[in-house]
Amino acid sequence: MLPFFLVALSALVFGPDSALARNNAAFSAQMYQSGAVMEKIMSTKMKFWTELQEAGRFNSSMYPQIDEFVSCENGYVTAVPGDASSTFRCNNVDLYHFRSHESLGSKQGQGSSSWGWTSPEGREFVALGQADGATFVEINKKGKMLYLGRLPQYSTPGIWREIRGYKDYMIIGSESAKHNIQIFDMKKLLELDEENPVTFSNEKDLTGLFKGLPDGRTHNVVVNEGSGFVYAVGAVPRTDVCKSGLIAIDMADPSKPTSPGCASEGGYVHDAQCIMYKGPDAKYQNREICYGFNENMMVIYDMTDKKAPTIISSSKYDGSVYCHQGWVLDPNNQEYLLMDDEYDEYSRYGLAKDGHPVTYIWNIMSLEKPFLTGHFKSPSNYGSGLRVLNISSIPRDPTGKGVKEVGYFDIYPEDDQMTEGGNQSSGSSQISI
Repeated sequence: MLPFFLVALSALVFGPDSALARNNAAFSAQMYQSGAVMEKIMSTKMKFWTELQEAGRFNSSMYPQIDEFVSCENGYVTAVPGDASSTFRCNNVDLYHFRSHESLGSKQGQGSSSWGWTSPEGREFVALGQADGATFVEINKKGKMLYLGRLPQYSTPGIWREIRGYKDYMIIGSESAKHNIQIFDMKKLLELDEENPVTFSNEKDLTGLFKGLPDGRTHNVVVNEGSGFVYAVGAVPRTDVCKSGLIAIDMADPSKPTSPGCASEGGYVHDAQCIMYKGPDAKYQNREICYGFNENMMVIYDMTDKKAPTIISSSKYDGSVYCHQGWVLDPNNQEYLLMDDEYDEYSRYGLAKDGHPVTYIWNIMSLEKPFLTGHFKSPSNYGSGLRVLNISSIPRDPTGKGVKEVGYFDIYPEDDQMTEGGNQSSGSSQISI
């Protein structure tokens, strides 16, 4: 059995006193279907980010580079004595290195997603999403980030940029119109060094570019190495033939990605996990199963036949406001799944009426009849950063009562209420955020 650990990430931008948060959480089905809920969420985030930018909060000069290792002592990492913005609350997590977006080649000062890649020789690299592209760093043995280069955005800058690893490639999608999906070979980094970082070309250096999205936009990208497919999800407009569902992309030849079909039923897919099924439900053994997190419900798809995918089940849950993301606990037995609702704590709705983020635990031993077994809460996830939870107790106690926090790092000490002003993704054996 795997030594399960969950990294709890900040997921929102609303402050608890925002106008949207004060509204009743019970959105109508039509509001979800039309995209009104998602549009309101995104516009609220953009307004917040614009205010931060105008206030100079994205100015990299405000955040000095921290090159020396600083251990967590007595609940704090004090990187710059006397500087509150460089003093981080912590528990069992040390600071190895801090670099600004500007030092990593960006002119925007905003980041969104990241994913790691380990070379055959064991070297560790990270692709970091930025508003104006993706930057590439190597994490050396001392935990230092070595800036090797960057890949500019394919169209206009946009903060929603998602990155996933597929074998030796990074799959990069964006909410920017006409961006398409970039396919970049990470092996290009192996001969580079930090003394001569490279700005890659979209015309010359991409392995492939998938142009099969209705407007070139996708909210997220999902990878299943077991089937050899990538999925674009949340690709607007919702009126397109795929209805912002799961768009399958065949990666048999990464230089010529093609789409054999899509799952258009079940609603807008905000995020998903697609895996080859190895769980206890004998009917679906070795099928390609996708768990879709579809705004107000979880939808389980059989995506084995890309031309004729089917919905196995659709599950709503008490306290649902915006079903955001989830992950199967153990890919080897596939009995439980963890799911986060993006907005319930901000609405103080259902189990999150106390304002604390809730992670829901699903029993998925029957794909046709999944059910909730319990939940657990984090003290906060606004701008308070990274939280590491030991979730190894869940298979024997699926109520969630045995889940314990074992690590913590407040990466944005200026404001714990500042959602999406902090951590949005992490990777590497030494966590990069």
